[in-house]
Amino acid sequence: MEALVKLVPISQELLIYLAMDVGIALLLLMVMKWLSGAFRDYSVAEELGVKDNFAFGISIAGGMLSLCIVLSSVVGRHVGLGYKEAAIGMLTFGIVGIVLVKFGRFAHDKLVLNQIDTPEMISQRSVSVALVDAASLVASAIVLRNIMVWVDGSDLNAIIAIVTGFSVVLTMLLVMTRILEFRYAKDNQNDSFQGALEKGQLALAIEHSGNLLGTAMIVSAAKDLLVYSPSGYVSNVTGWLIVSVGMTLALHLLVMVSKRIILFGMNYRQEVDQQHNVGVAALGFTLSIGIAMIINAVIGG
Repeated sequence: MEALVKLVPISQELLIYLAMDVGIALLLLMVMKWLSGAFRDYSVAEELGVKDNFAFGISIAGGMLSLCIVLSSVVGRHVGLGYKEAAIGMLTFGIVGIVLVKFGRFAHDKLVLNQIDTPEMISQRSVSVALVDAASLVASAIVLRNIMVWVDGSDLNAIIAIVTGFSVVLTMLLVMTRILEFRYAKDNQNDSFQGALEKGQLALAIEHSGNLLGTAMIVSAAKDLLVYSPSGYVSNVTGWLIVSVGMTLALHLLVMVSKRIILFGMNYRQEVDQQHNVGVAALGFTLSIGIAMIINAVIGG
């Protein structure tokens, strides 16, 4: 067997750390599930198993995936520091992750999509709103994970850097959405972007989900461009702000040029906004994420 498969030896101590981190991660996932239904008038099991609410399932799945993404930056972070310190660190960063992901969702609901009652629309099975809700959660988690990887240690300075950096990126997502709303109104006789989502415009929801995820991925490249300074609170914030703006503008410019080349001869804006063409929207979704992945690979390599 050794001649066919050569494995890297894993120590018993590492297996203990792994089991402990996975156990804490599962506990935090259960907490996330409980929080998803705690402040509603219905249970998760009833909404998914009895009512078969697909939109609710998409929203819950986005929340679970977002927490898993955040926890992936924490698992193994404290290996070798002792079991007690590792457990405390995992719980601390896990709880900080849950709080910030929940804050990100609250900010997206109340500030970004401020004209839509997201929980009510999801309870009414609005798949388009659920897709954007899930994408916003995953986008927040992608950024949060990369900021957690960027900082060193688990002290107060690291937590301050995580919170401030995350706040800057949330502001970027808000500004980006407002720009897209302005563009949509300009191209559609002053129609409402959020109103279109509320009416169930699936193609627009898919395209916007790609914008959110692509922006989160491209902004996360800042971790490879910025030097972390534990006590440099101002430089950390301004660094994330400047790089975020530059990278976001570059991504959307490249996506726009790519669409014009690939969809030459087609009015792709009309196809998505007015014809509700899910295929064209899916292409835009893919380009936003794909180009962000390519740029990240170049910068991180």
